[in-house]
Amino acid sequence: MCGIVGMIGRREAAPVLLDALRRLEYRGYDSAGIATLVNGHIERRRAEGKLVNLAAALQQAPLQGLTGIGHTRWATHGAPTEGNAHPHGTARVSVVHNGIIENHAELRAELEAAGQSFSTETDTETVAQLVDLHLARGMDPVTAAGAAFRRLEGAYALAMVFAGHPELIIGAQRGAPLAVGFGEDEMFVGSDALALAPLTRRIAYLRDGDWTVLTRQEARFFDEDGHHVTRETRRTALTGAAIGKGNFRHFMEKELHEHPAVIGDTLHRMVDPASRAVVLPDLGFDLAAISRVTISACGSAFYAGLVGRAWFESLARLPADADVASEFRYRAPPLPAGGLGLLVSQSGETADTLAALRYLRSRGQRVLSIVNVPESSMARESDAVLETVAGPEIGVASTKAFTAQLAVLACLAIAAARARGAIDAAGEAALTASLLEVPARAAQVLDHDQTIQRLALRIARGGDVLYLGRGNCFPIAMEGALKLKEISYIHAEGYAAGEMKHGPIALIDPAVPVVAIAPSGPLFEKTASNLQEAAARGGQVIVFSDAEGAARLAGIAAETVVLPAVDPFVAPILYAIPVQMLAYHVALLKGTDVDQPRNLAKSVTVE
Repeated sequence: MCGIVGMIGRREAAPVLLDALRRLEYRGYDSAGIATLVNGHIERRRAEGKLVNLAAALQQAPLQGLTGIGHTRWATHGAPTEGNAHPHGTARVSVVHNGIIENHAELRAELEAAGQSFSTETDTETVAQLVDLHLARGMDPVTAAGAAFRRLEGAYALAMVFAGHPELIIGAQRGAPLAVGFGEDEMFVGSDALALAPLTRRIAYLRDGDWTVLTRQEARFFDEDGHHVTRETRRTALTGAAIGKGNFRHFMEKELHEHPAVIGDTLHRMVDPASRAVVLPDLGFDLAAISRVTISACGSAFYAGLVGRAWFESLARLPADADVASEFRYRAPPLPAGGLGLLVSQSGETADTLAALRYLRSRGQRVLSIVNVPESSMARESDAVLETVAGPEIGVASTKAFTAQLAVLACLAIAAARARGAIDAAGEAALTASLLEVPARAAQVLDHDQTIQRLALRIARGGDVLYLGRGNCFPIAMEGALKLKEISYIHAEGYAAGEMKHGPIALIDPAVPVVAIAPSGPLFEKTASNLQEAAARGGQVIVFSDAEGAARLAGIAAETVVLPAVDPFVAPILYAIPVQMLAYHVALLKGTDVDQPRNLAKSVTVE
């Protein structure tokens, strides 16, 4: 959500900033802007909508200057208009901001009483006006910024430039990520390492409450009390080459086709193919001693956590809870001694999940995070990290990151089962063998692309769609429904198939497609009975199953996609792929913006 970039360089800043903002498009945005220092004065260009509009504004009225800041905005306070687009500021200072200033109304009233004149509806302008007031009263930029930071409440990442100071950027972080990049006689600041990837590989991350003063030669770091501190500089593995679409129409299409490689790469980090044993990195604690697992996540990552819960309980006989992070800490649940808090996130920056992490830690839980960005805030605050080796995921709707999360959770559940004596070596070998088959089976699923395109015609005509699943495939039904809502804007709901008679069956008529995730296995007969009830009421039953299941549902299903047969343990990983593909093809038919659906952000960094 929102993206920040800034630079002090030896070259014109505006083209570099615009290119970096393109690498931040995946975060979601509805306006964009750039400000640079031109002969000591602040000039800016802003535009509503996509970056092509900002690029056109820059082409019509180019910005000069070697120092500047840029921003992609996802509207919170104030409509997504050019007037509310960042950067905000005055003649003395210009600011870009990711987050929410919670005490902005109080500050605004105080500043207006002091004679400051506001021109926007945004909370961000409060920061600029507060700094401007300090400057007008004779403070230098560093002192003015530091004084302003002490007044701000809420979550924010900030970067600001100052008139008359052509080699100065000041940044700050509280509850939202900010990285500093070290170049050759150049310095950079950005919301994440991906924004800076082609510019530098040397990155330092601010800690919560930190602020930084950048010149062309150095970065100085201060903690929230204003004390000078040092922050580690590390080399990031990200490069700018990782984010192209190649020959695919959309990033989502490309990322769907990366499922087999991503699942394979993730598993190869955690499974020894020779011994068929799960080999995790040192977690710093004994899985056998864990009394309970508490899983918290948002969106698709939460659905992955629900599958993980089923695996922990059924396989490892380990009690487990799963809760959406946005609700978890507000319940203030009691947590047992010796418990493990397990967080799942693609970005590692999701505000609600970070808050859940901090609640878990405050209640004495060990903290383990499953993340795709090992340099993220969540990773840095955890006792241990298991990385999903998915590479950058640019499409807003999560695809390959989801199956990578499932692969990690499967390995963790096997390791916990082994540690607790719930399975023996032979059982572990059988389960890991089934996991190692998934990449090849995933490639076979991608071969059904044309069949799924045809099915998409049925779904695209619907106004409501039901997704049904049971057991560890129930969360995959919810994932399928979420994907359809996210990118095609069709209303859909995922239900446990056995719950259909408790309400959703009232919705079923010939205009309502019913998508079933129904691999053959222990719960197949129960699912088949539920689907028979849907078909009897005229529902268009669309089935994803294997050859055995498809044959048994032949008299019920209006359409069937026959998937490779796999062990029921790994079915959720495999069946996630076709429901995502179905959503993609429906979105194409609906003509929506597949990679950047309306109102959505890739990384939700504010509550």
